[in-house]
Amino acid sequence: MRKTIWDEYRNKLRTADEAVKVVKSGDWVYYSHFAMTPVTLDKALARRVGEITDVKISLSNGMHPVQIAACDPERKTFTYNTTFYSKSDRNLAKQGLAFFIPANYHEQPWRLRNGFSPKPNVVMVKTTPMDNNGLFNFGTSNSYIKAATEVADIVIVETNEGVPRCLGGHSENIHISDVDYIVEAEKAPMIVVPKPKVSPEEVKMAELIIEEISDGACLQLGIGGLPNTVGSLIAESDLKDLGMHSEMMCDAFMDLYDQGKITGRYKYTDRNKMIYTFAMGTPELYEFLDDNPVCASYPVDYTNTAEHIACNDNMISINNALQVDLYGQVASEAIGDRHISGSGGQGDFVVGAAKSRGGKAFICLRSTRQDGDKTLSRIVPDVHGIVSVPRAWAFYVVTEYGKVCLKGKSSWGIAEDLISIAHPDFQDELVKAAEAKGIWRKSNKTV
Repeated sequence: MRKTIWDEYRNKLRTADEAVKVVKSGDWVYYSHFAMTPVTLDKALARRVGEITDVKISLSNGMHPVQIAACDPERKTFTYNTTFYSKSDRNLAKQGLAFFIPANYHEQPWRLRNGFSPKPNVVMVKTTPMDNNGLFNFGTSNSYIKAATEVADIVIVETNEGVPRCLGGHSENIHISDVDYIVEAEKAPMIVVPKPKVSPEEVKMAELIIEEISDGACLQLGIGGLPNTVGSLIAESDLKDLGMHSEMMCDAFMDLYDQGKITGRYKYTDRNKMIYTFAMGTPELYEFLDDNPVCASYPVDYTNTAEHIACNDNMISINNALQVDLYGQVASEAIGDRHISGSGGQGDFVVGAAKSRGGKAFICLRSTRQDGDKTLSRIVPDVHGIVSVPRAWAFYVVTEYGKVCLKGKSSWGIAEDLISIAHPDFQDELVKAAEAKGIWRKSNKTV
């Protein structure tokens, strides 16, 4: 049996340049995503620029600069599409070389399996080397890649010895019988995402959130400095027996586990397990994940479906935002025409935490931002750009000036609460804006 597997392996082995020859003009090509971008295959496909036409690439949060976009400024061969902008994606977008696909994160496997996303002609996946059972592990990005391989015409895996083997869960592997070609890449370390620097404003917001967390709560931490700051403060607190059910595994969770704060003892689902769908962080995090049975990698339609999130009592969701307007609308992915990230799973966890018994969802933002030499309020009369969380979903909003719960409030109550946590320099003009909008009562207290 084992000999048959390795014979099949040798029969499917190709160089990167040989493997990418299967891509035809007009194809849709899906890459594995986040830290698992298939760098070797991407470079090989880029070398075909000018040879084929109208090839569309789909990715999510490409942490490595995507070569098929950079090599083709006129987009005659390749058109790059992404469901979540990384820093390098934003740079490509400034040059007109990246396009955005709006997506609720939890529904992406469903969209692929039911024909609501373009059918992948070719899927290129970065994985671990094959094990003796014929399995390639998807490493730190489970997400929707299994669904993509199931509906694709051709699957190519790019193996790399530097990828941690992330246990499941489910859907974290692909068997050699479902693989068409194998490319062995040189061993390379995983891309490092350093722990974010902590600002005084983030410390203050974290302190406000910590007050709302009880023993046995289940945590979701989003991307950025604030969630990691919350993790650090929890590590210093008296909280105990916390659980983890998150889309992202970050260093803060590893630190909390090492401190004995995360046990998962009171979780309803996946008791004693740390649940996630993708991971990004330091080399220590990748080492922690490798073959660790405490951690369980699941597809995003498990981690991010509101019903699954809500199964755990006292679900605490912590995410960042760019702006919140006086109606309670949250903008987390863009300011005006400047697209910064994506919808991601923020809405999934806002809804899921609200459905959880005792659950709370926190949207956090510093009260101001800089635009050149101008200081602007992040609490604004109207969102400038794309709404990520509708006003009817908004729960807690936190700045360094306080926290407010918007659930069940009238429009004038929402406006009053949000103005109360805006930067003091902008509160008077926000009151005038609320009055002009007809969402301010004469009996509202003076802010």
